[in-house]
Amino acid sequence: MFTLAHLSDPHLPMPPARAAQLLNKRATGYFNWWRHRVHLHVPEALAGIVADIKAQKPDHIALTGDLVNVSLPQEFRRAADWLAAFDRPDRITVVPGNHDVYVPTAWQDSLDLWGAYMAGDGALPAKSFDVFPILRRRGEVALIGLSTGVAKPPLLATGTLGQAQIARAERLLIETGREGLCRVVLIHHPPLAGQSRFKHLTDTAAFQAMIRKAGCEVVLHGHNHRSEVARIDGPQGPIPVLGVASASAAPDSKYSRARYHLLRIERQAAGWRLQVEVRALSADGGCEAAGELTFHSAGTGAVVG
Repeated sequence: MFTLAHLSDPHLPMPPARAAQLLNKRATGYFNWWRHRVHLHVPEALAGIVADIKAQKPDHIALTGDLVNVSLPQEFRRAADWLAAFDRPDRITVVPGNHDVYVPTAWQDSLDLWGAYMAGDGALPAKSFDVFPILRRRGEVALIGLSTGVAKPPLLATGTLGQAQIARAERLLIETGREGLCRVVLIHHPPLAGQSRFKHLTDTAAFQAMIRKAGCEVVLHGHNHRSEVARIDGPQGPIPVLGVASASAAPDSKYSRARYHLLRIERQAAGWRLQVEVRALSADGGCEAAGELTFHSAGTGAVVG
């Protein structure tokens, strides 16, 4: 059995910014943080989630974006320190979220600091968005990480994959499917229809068309700050799409308490069994089980029960 912890949207505390750094889209996000979001995302909640993940000792950790808030250089440095204290780069796979590319920034001043967490197997730390999609094989599990992070105009939190990335992801999914691996797709924006026009994935239809051809066993996302379950069509049937709540959500916030998901992946004669335990922040600052879901895949990306 392979265990995978999935967390997202930690939104680490905002450091002070210089006035010159706020002469762009950052200004509204920065002031919105100090007026509202500072009360929604609290470090104490995130510390409880991280401590519980460490106690559970998963085989791997997936983090689907939004480590920072307005892409300040000092935010990326703080996030790099936080990641280093969390676990090694070979134990955590990170994909960017929209807040990680809030404004255009030079890679060497931003995501380069997390490059080792976004590198495919045998590759050097990521040096640009061109590395995506990334592939990490861990036992019988293939983690395929996509980047939806593209700097957008003010008031927009949409994401975009692009045709080239979708085409490369299709090839990776087909290749790892032929190897008989359990394919886990990591993405920040939910690849679902009906999302807010200000926050949606702009090429959802193209992504879903690719999945209908190539298949996978599960898609994990963040962005909406809620634990949620949906399905999209695969080659032989529906595929689960699982969103996770913010890992730093305050207990009394509109998102309810912080959560992460602990996936237990096990090969069966007819495919894969995926048991998903929802673990939520408890009143004592620890975590407790808050729900459980089970999916059965026929090995072709179809949920059969």
